[in-house]
Amino acid sequence: MRERVRVVGGARLVGEVPIVGAKNSALKLMAVALLAEGRTTLTNIPEIADVRIMAELLRRLGASVDYDPEAGVAVIDVPATIGHRADYELVRALRASISVLGPLVARVGRADVAIPGGDAIGSRGLDLHAAGLESLGAEVRVTHGYLVAKAPRGLRGAEIRLDFPSVGATENILMAAVLARGRTTIDNIAREPEIADIAEMLMSMGARITGVGTSCLVVDGVDTLQPTEHRVLPDRVAAGTWAFAAATTCGDIEVVGGVAEHLRSPLHSLAAAGCHVEGTARGFRVAAPDGAARPRAFDVATLPYPGFPTDLQPFALTYNAVAVGSAMVTENLFEARFRTVQELARLGADMQVDGHHVMTHGVPLLSGAPVESSDIRSGAALVIAGLVAEGYTLVSGVHHIDRGYPHFEVALRSLGADVTREPDEHWYE
Repeated sequence: MRERVRVVGGARLVGEVPIVGAKNSALKLMAVALLAEGRTTLTNIPEIADVRIMAELLRRLGASVDYDPEAGVAVIDVPATIGHRADYELVRALRASISVLGPLVARVGRADVAIPGGDAIGSRGLDLHAAGLESLGAEVRVTHGYLVAKAPRGLRGAEIRLDFPSVGATENILMAAVLARGRTTIDNIAREPEIADIAEMLMSMGARITGVGTSCLVVDGVDTLQPTEHRVLPDRVAAGTWAFAAATTCGDIEVVGGVAEHLRSPLHSLAAAGCHVEGTARGFRVAAPDGAARPRAFDVATLPYPGFPTDLQPFALTYNAVAVGSAMVTENLFEARFRTVQELARLGADMQVDGHHVMTHGVPLLSGAPVESSDIRSGAALVIAGLVAEGYTLVSGVHHIDRGYPHFEVALRSLGADVTREPDEHWYE
């Protein structure tokens, strides 16, 4: 039976919360392991549903995966010969599955990867992935719902410039280029910390990469890579979630393990709105302005890193829903990421959507009601909205939250929230 979260309004979140490894890095690093025969160990792996799905995908490709969620360790043993087909059964549930495309083409010479499913936040075309692999010498086509890439004689280095700094395309091209013959230059790449994390792991496996942290990577291909041990970097989106949770509920949270440098734009916005934002010996702290009963609204426009992250946009909507004043939230990356708005409207938020803009007018208090999460971040944002709503709020689709946040309701209770998980008796397939 599906589950939902029951949220009792009126909580002010206070305390500390630990940050584990980044979901958006761990899943891709698991795919990186396919590039080297032998045993690779990943530590600081988050205990989330998506890791289990990716582990099963790697098993279907022939690898052995020993995943200990409590220890946060995944040991991936890759044989000399691996498969090349990632079936729709698993890929449909996990967009990150597309990250096996580059490693399989580079290592096996072929990849058949089902067109992915995942979150309902708008189209994420694979054109940039395909174009990058074609530049490296692969033949790429879509057939029967699969993206098929072939390079039977191997890949060759090339000069590539992305039309848009796509995270997924950057990752796949980088993972393919490390085993290509010659030099590859990848320009206008995504600059997210997770990209640097992948590059650091690849270099520990013997890859030759320069330009890490910049908008241009230079990769000199090598014949083989070696297995390694790598620690996943902290989850900046989870850290940002707790920053907004503190500000929205007029609370005070120390984000232990959070890296403030990875959240410059959102933390700067919160500080400009009057919140106390400071680094600590263990991470950073966000607290509401002294004596404030409600936060202060601010405009948001999502942009590629280091701009405001699209993954934190639902939390900005929730924040502005109860903030003093009006603000504009602009989504520049995904056209369908305003589904949170209609659910916030059920809670009494005053918001109007106009294309890729949302005008928000803060209200003093939301009103509890049943709502449905459409993706990982929407689900978590709606739970936080329930904390600033009168009465109780029922958030269905909790399986989305489980894909990105380990034991989310447990962490909330440790901060003073009245949040419980229960069967969703009124959910129907």
